[in-house]
Amino acid sequence: YAATTDRDARALAWLLAPAQAADLGVIARYLNFPLSQDQRQLLELLQEQSEFITVAGNNVLVAQADARNFTDEFSALAGRLRDRYELDALFLILEKHELVQVVARSTTDAIDVGQIARALGGDGHARAAAAPVRMHSRAETRERILKLLDEQLQAHPVQPLPRRVFQIMSAGLPRTLPPDLAVEDALALMRRYGHEGFPVVQMADNGLATEQALDAETGPILTHQLLGLITRRDVDRAFDHGMGNRPLERFMRAGQVTIDEDATLDDLRSLMAHSGWGQVPVVNDRSEIVGIVTRTDLIRQGEQALSLPFQPREVAHRLEHFLLPEHYHLLRMLGRQAASLDYTIYVVGGFVRDLLLSELLTTGHALDAGLLADDALANGGLDVDIVLEGDAIAFAQHIQEHFGGRTLTHRRFGTAKWLLSDPDNPVDAQPLLGHDDAEEPLLQSAALPPTLDFVTARTEFYTAPTALPTVERGSIKLDLYRRDFTINTLAICLNPRRWGELLDFYGGIHDLQRGAIRVLHSLSFVDDPTRMLRAVRYEQRFGFRIESHTLDLLRDSLTLLRRVTPVRIVHELERTLLEEHPEDALFRLDELGMLAQIHEDLHVAEAVGELFGQLRAALRTWGNQANSVGLQMLHTALRQAPLERLYWALLMLTLPPTIDQPLAQRLRLRNETQQLVAELRMLQQEVSVLMQVDLLPSQVAAILDRVAPVSIALWGVVHGLGEGMDRESLLTRLEHYIAEWRELKPRLNGHDLAALGTPRGPAYRTILEELRTARLDGLLPSRQAEIAFVEQWLAQH
Repeated sequence: YAATTDRDARALAWLLAPAQAADLGVIARYLNFPLSQDQRQLLELLQEQSEFITVAGNNVLVAQADARNFTDEFSALAGRLRDRYELDALFLILEKHELVQVVARSTTDAIDVGQIARALGGDGHARAAAAPVRMHSRAETRERILKLLDEQLQAHPVQPLPRRVFQIMSAGLPRTLPPDLAVEDALALMRRYGHEGFPVVQMADNGLATEQALDAETGPILTHQLLGLITRRDVDRAFDHGMGNRPLERFMRAGQVTIDEDATLDDLRSLMAHSGWGQVPVVNDRSEIVGIVTRTDLIRQGEQALSLPFQPREVAHRLEHFLLPEHYHLLRMLGRQAASLDYTIYVVGGFVRDLLLSELLTTGHALDAGLLADDALANGGLDVDIVLEGDAIAFAQHIQEHFGGRTLTHRRFGTAKWLLSDPDNPVDAQPLLGHDDAEEPLLQSAALPPTLDFVTARTEFYTAPTALPTVERGSIKLDLYRRDFTINTLAICLNPRRWGELLDFYGGIHDLQRGAIRVLHSLSFVDDPTRMLRAVRYEQRFGFRIESHTLDLLRDSLTLLRRVTPVRIVHELERTLLEEHPEDALFRLDELGMLAQIHEDLHVAEAVGELFGQLRAALRTWGNQANSVGLQMLHTALRQAPLERLYWALLMLTLPPTIDQPLAQRLRLRNETQQLVAELRMLQQEVSVLMQVDLLPSQVAAILDRVAPVSIALWGVVHGLGEGMDRESLLTRLEHYIAEWRELKPRLNGHDLAALGTPRGPAYRTILEELRTARLDGLLPSRQAEIAFVEQWLAQH
């Protein structure tokens, strides 16, 4: 505690000496009592009704709950909430039968909660206080607390802590150049990576660096190895003067300009102004270079400070409420383990986007929370992209050594998969989920995801349009620059020191707020044309719009879709078909001319929206028809087929049959998909027959036996089964067929036919088919009738 004195410390040292041998474990048992069931329930209520408020730069939590049926003490709950979040103060407002009980805690000298409690009629000291408030409601008490708090802080304002260099730098070993590298080689590297400058470093072996050596793993780079900085401008000038074969040391800015990772941003501004260096290596307390910070980082940080709506405490609060407790503890554990290795770990991409979208309330973009959770709640409830500034493979192996499981690695790409549910190497869930919270006994190892993927932060470059990228190790900023759209470039740090810190290098938050899909650079669609398909998917999923410049770039790049491999096109189309309303995205793809680039005759008719809606209705309602076994079986057939295949078949049914084979070849569609489309086409040709009033069961079976149950079910969707169609003429027939006629067989089998003297050969098949036809039509009510039928057949043949 802040009030601990040197006398307290000396007393503790005496107690811990061998002569006394005090056992700290005994003390620990009395410091953190487990919460009772009632306390846990009340703690959940307080978390649900918590609000984070910034008052004069201080982070304050105000939580309210109805505690009239609660008899345990409240102070433990205040302590739990205080320890869970990085707070300057918290106030619990608890409604009792005759009063409102206020419990307050402070973690800073700037806020004296004892003073506020006394003003409310209670008492306490600066860091902990309580007050019984009579004759006022919870809402009124809240307003009084905030007013008193504001008055106190206005009288004694506290300046917020300045941001530090480590919070904005690109962490990790920066890419450096050796002094003897030729200017022309340096220019090629600058064009590849897009950097405006590189530190020039003398490597330990003083050897001539090659491009392969530059990509190799190296140990820490010390300050004394730094020789200077080479900028793109310096290299361009040297190259333009015909000195491309000269070494960099001739043109670099010599010197050892570095900055400590804990320096303030004001220190950084001053250093850049005096040195003229726009890219400054960042060092730790061991004089090792641990990152690089640029003038752009500094400028962008200033912009974010003015506009970023999410502070770390708010993000941490969102994490805890967005995730299951098991997943929350898992991410906290990953952060602690990464910090122990001096790595920095982040969750990035769609998970962060959805986390923030669930909180943002932007005009005209009210979002369905169920949609937002789809991506994040896959993979056993936790589907996150985890990126490390460090060695992801070494990290995964470290996690495995400490908690069990199994790891699969891919060294070429610096990725690792941690298998938590491997039966031969199960994880040890107790230490994995262990935490000081009282909820620890409630955590379930079964809720853990089966796998987690770890990726080393990397950069990439493309050697040609539509080609797959070349990937190399990089910083989190460069890793995020690889993403498709700004809304997917957000990252949250999981390290304890920076828990909940949100990184937004490319304006993703602003685009989320205004509902815009925007690429990061003008060659984004050239690098990867499938991003055009994803742009439409995100636009329609979230009700956003593709930003105007991005839309221009998309239209200019449409023809590149013709060069994309079928596998990648199909993958994107199938993901589109798995959206809640895929027809919206398909209409937009058609409107923008993208489908025509896949095949000139591929278009989306008006009927597609109605057909897709009928399929969703069938999936939703057919299974509930308790009085129709046949309809339930048709529902099962639909459920067992991939949803994207059903949608695709319905789309194809609205197009001319002449497109089937060319499109199947262009996209290399699966045989199952082609078969489903072909069977639907056949059923469409037989619809007039199947609608005839006097059709016999055997005639129905003769048609439907040629197709799979899923084709029958989907054909029923096309014709609106269950939506008021003539049930006697079509639905009843389909129900009877799928529930009874399809599996109906003759009572006699091949052995019986042999016993009756049937000669070997095709006669067996002919007789069995005729037996089934006659039985379907009710002409053979018994086994004896079938025997008589066979005997007559043999006599006639």
